[in-house]
Amino acid sequence: MSRRSSSAGCAALALGLAAALALPAKAATAAAPAVAPYSETVATRIQPQAEQLLLRLAKDGRGLVMDGVPVFNGEDKFLPGKIALGLTDFLTTLPADDPRRAVYLQDFRQVAKLTVDDANDTWGIYYYLSALNALRKAGLLRAAVDPLTLAKLRVRLDWRSFVDVDDFSLIDHPNNYYGVAFAIARLRMQMGWEDGAGAERLLDKVLAHYRAYSGDFGFADETDGDGRFDRYSVLLAAELSQRFLETGGRPPPEILGYLKKSAEVMLARLNPEGEGFEYGRSLGPYGETAIVEVLTAAAVLGVLDARQKDMAYAFAARAGQRYVDFWINPATGSVDLWDRGRRTDAYRGKFRILGENLSLAHQYVYTSAAWDALGYRGAAPMAGYDRALDALPRRTVTWFARGTYDRALVTLRDRGHVIGLPLVNGAATQHMHNPYFPIPYSPGMLAGVPDGTAPLLTPQFTLADGAVLAPLAWFRDVKVGAKGQATTVRYRLAAMDRLGEASPVVDDRLSATTTYEFTPGHIRRTDVYTAKGPLPLKGIAMAFGAFSEDPVMRGASASFGKGAVRRFSATGFEGCRAVEPGPDDRTPTGAFRSRIDCASGPRTLSGPITISWSIDYD
Repeated sequence: MSRRSSSAGCAALALGLAAALALPAKAATAAAPAVAPYSETVATRIQPQAEQLLLRLAKDGRGLVMDGVPVFNGEDKFLPGKIALGLTDFLTTLPADDPRRAVYLQDFRQVAKLTVDDANDTWGIYYYLSALNALRKAGLLRAAVDPLTLAKLRVRLDWRSFVDVDDFSLIDHPNNYYGVAFAIARLRMQMGWEDGAGAERLLDKVLAHYRAYSGDFGFADETDGDGRFDRYSVLLAAELSQRFLETGGRPPPEILGYLKKSAEVMLARLNPEGEGFEYGRSLGPYGETAIVEVLTAAAVLGVLDARQKDMAYAFAARAGQRYVDFWINPATGSVDLWDRGRRTDAYRGKFRILGENLSLAHQYVYTSAAWDALGYRGAAPMAGYDRALDALPRRTVTWFARGTYDRALVTLRDRGHVIGLPLVNGAATQHMHNPYFPIPYSPGMLAGVPDGTAPLLTPQFTLADGAVLAPLAWFRDVKVGAKGQATTVRYRLAAMDRLGEASPVVDDRLSATTTYEFTPGHIRRTDVYTAKGPLPLKGIAMAFGAFSEDPVMRGASASFGKGAVRRFSATGFEGCRAVEPGPDDRTPTGAFRSRIDCASGPRTLSGPITISWSIDYD
């Protein structure tokens, strides 16, 4: 495609979008509620933000630069599909008698023709097909895409590009991509491009994976049994459900059962601020939309009762408002996952800046439309939401898998905080990253660092031979106890995870038992490590990254002058000290304001040693 032709096609689109964006904004009410209706936030704040970016795209074409990043850099393999879906979200909102619609259809036709040869993989295929199917259902497909371009898209928008057709195994993708492949197959069926056989086979693979690696617990292991249960594991049931709804179907009872379990996990995470899922990879605003998507699907399909629906809607309204107030940078007009102290996984690097804006906007647009259809259009969030949150269970235990190794998530609600303790295996490529460590996470109080390897709240043992061991991955005999307001979690590890390889490596030279004690305003962890034989060490290290400020050290204890965490202390180390947070101390929502490093020097382990830490918080 020539730069000249791209500019010509985008010029027409610019004219159409400019006309739309010049329309008077919806008048604000004189006394808007503290949290606006979800539909209002989406229609008057989220969609206009996405439309402004489409206008810039239309004006600059392949020369578009956002916050210093060339958008068409060849690295975002989902971008053409996201652009198509963003345009369709806008186009399909126009009334049939709107004279601008013919102009916009011609704009879409030109842009589709110009981008048809661009790389567009997996999620991008799904987004593009979702756009085409929406146009088809609106009776606009023929007007929006010329026959030759549509013929090319029919060949290229295919799940077979990342699924082995011989055995229906995924090609170099984690398990959640079965959901993407299934969605593509369902949409191709809707488009009349294939029969339903492929979708049925892919759904069978998804369900077989659930049964094999989680069984009756009902969650999706991202690996083939290694135990990586995270945001995707909870979200997948909702994505599958939405794909059925999008294509005019209803999920089978088995998926509805999984959706109910996912909804229970997300209901336990509801909070006043609209903050999201707390551990694992690819969080930031996607941690928030994950809760919105799960609970929206559950509401549409009758999984939630009336009160739960009202609470879910109240959360969605808050999440939408948080998206524009917190995640959108007013200086750039873009969502910000990368700057102002924020950090995300390499997977969501800034090279995807336009695509992230468009996909996040779409998640809010489609979920808002679902709530509108349920009768919530223009509705203020429920009164008494905070009281409803206070009535949620103080603790919940979610089992992902049990057997040789146990996988679980313990959720505590205390003093307005939602605290999650995951006991999972980050598995290949993630086990060494601290967002998967067996430590507590809580929005705004305790967080991991995307792709970070610092030993946050988890001792690491460097042996004399250079090996580095950590108590990760291999949790056995997990037990959760409750007495009054106290919660106790115990487990053992017969071996450590030897770090340094892409996948966890069993090293049984050191074993451990761990006990967590949670009481109001207090968390304590105690580890007892036992060496198999005399074990020479170079040292032991652990760190605590805090959003709290002004630490004052007294021995191995730090008291903070500002922030939710008031005190951190550790035992079993030779010493702890406050250090200035560095460039790698950034989380999805912002940088740590303090860091405490604890360490011990060379020694030989010949008997059990105890290492503990505790946190006091408001």
